[in-house]
Amino acid sequence: MIRFQHVEYLWLLLLLPIAVIIYISFLNWRKHKIKKIGDPELVKPLFKGRIAGRNTTRFVLLMLAMICGIIGMANLQAGGQVETTERKGLDIVFALDVSNSMLAKDIKPDRISSAKQLIYNMLDKMKGDRTGLVVFAGKSYLQVPLTIDYSAMKMILSSVNPGMIPSQGTVLADAIQLSNQSFKENETKHKVIVLISDGEDHDSKAESAAKDAKDKGAIIYTVGIGSPQGSTIFDATTGKDKVDINGETVITKLNEAELQNIAETSGGGYLRLTNVNSATETLIAEIGKMETKKLGELEYKNYKSYFQYFIGCGVIFLIIGWLLPEASLLPQHKIQIKN
Repeated sequence: MIRFQHVEYLWLLLLLPIAVIIYISFLNWRKHKIKKIGDPELVKPLFKGRIAGRNTTRFVLLMLAMICGIIGMANLQAGGQVETTERKGLDIVFALDVSNSMLAKDIKPDRISSAKQLIYNMLDKMKGDRTGLVVFAGKSYLQVPLTIDYSAMKMILSSVNPGMIPSQGTVLADAIQLSNQSFKENETKHKVIVLISDGEDHDSKAESAAKDAKDKGAIIYTVGIGSPQGSTIFDATTGKDKVDINGETVITKLNEAELQNIAETSGGGYLRLTNVNSATETLIAEIGKMETKKLGELEYKNYKSYFQYFIGCGVIFLIIGWLLPEASLLPQHKIQIKN
């Protein structure tokens, strides 16, 4: 079976007929200009040494190089033998806090952006795990059910923002319960919840929800984002820091104790996010210690690529065209001086 991996590049071949038309038009224009000088047969000696058709030869070589280059970019492939590999992994649900307090800038650029970047990084390092996404503030919503389509997960994650949930607050218990419901009920292990929040909970049921998740086989890793000292919240609508009903500036603080209790209750771990890259490595390493499960078999076709041969031929055509002389050497005439 033969195919092109990037068939969209083949549209560039449509430019070649246009180039040929332009070149033919140029030849006709030049021929017309020569006729204005005089009889072509009489004018020809003025171009002594010039090799007839050399420019056309170079143009043909350039066209061949472009054809080879375009086919090379499209990557001609052959083979297509079906191979099967066993896919193993875990079910991982990210529970992301999108309350207004996540707009605080005590971690740059802000809490919500850093949290999303952490999830992006983890998705880049995952292989075979099914992932889901729950967002929460005053209420929780399942944005992405368990899937192996990481690209779709990233696309939906990019649109997540604190303004998407009208009911504000931080109800951790509700987020844990919804995340736990996203897993298959008949499984008692291989389930992970990564809860990313500043921990400013307005509900006392979070620890109970964490215990229930553990009883059903889910382990919770909590990621604290923000600073214990606290930070103001920038309000984009007013262009100033957010204030409460009394006109006092709102300060949001990281509640590490709440997040640590949730992690300990579920048998997981707590991590404070200070550096996205190091946090990614730590979480991936911790989750990587867990026993994986068989998630089915993945079939794929193994193709052999031939782009390098076409690119090589294109380069050769360009070199040949560059090395061809523009004109032949004129014979040397010896001048004899008679005494």
